[in-house]
Amino acid sequence: MLESLTRLMGIPDEGEDLEHRLQVVTAALFVEMCRADAQVAHEEMEVVMAAVRTTFHLHAEEAQDLLRLAEGEADGAISLYEFTSHINDHFSPPEKCKLIENLWRVAYADSVLDKHEEYLVRKVADLIHVPHRDFMRAKHRAAET
Repeated sequence: MLESLTRLMGIPDEGEDLEHRLQVVTAALFVEMCRADAQVAHEEMEVVMAAVRTTFHLHAEEAQDLLRLAEGEADGAISLYEFTSHINDHFSPPEKCKLIENLWRVAYADSVLDKHEEYLVRKVADLIHVPHRDFMRAKHRAAET
């Protein structure tokens, strides 16, 4: 129970460094996006893998390990706040916009934008205080690729 409370409050585990925690919570948001429409498409996972590798400069094996950790975090999450609070505290506005763009890319990966996927991107953007103008720019950039 203490572990759940500390995770909910955003307190990293002992020995866990901040950069790694930010990688995990970012990847967990990507996992949540894959799961938003109740169907995890192969194309979505490919986009997630590419986003994780390029965002954090990881090799394929490191990215796989990170995604396994992120899936566990997503499975145990109570709310998006567990993830977005870290992003709010440590991401710059351009990094937040890039995160939203990557979430859109995952949503568009299977060529079907589900209403649950759109809702999730909007919710995350609101929680991390991305202005609507930047939210829409990210959406358009992701739709063009």
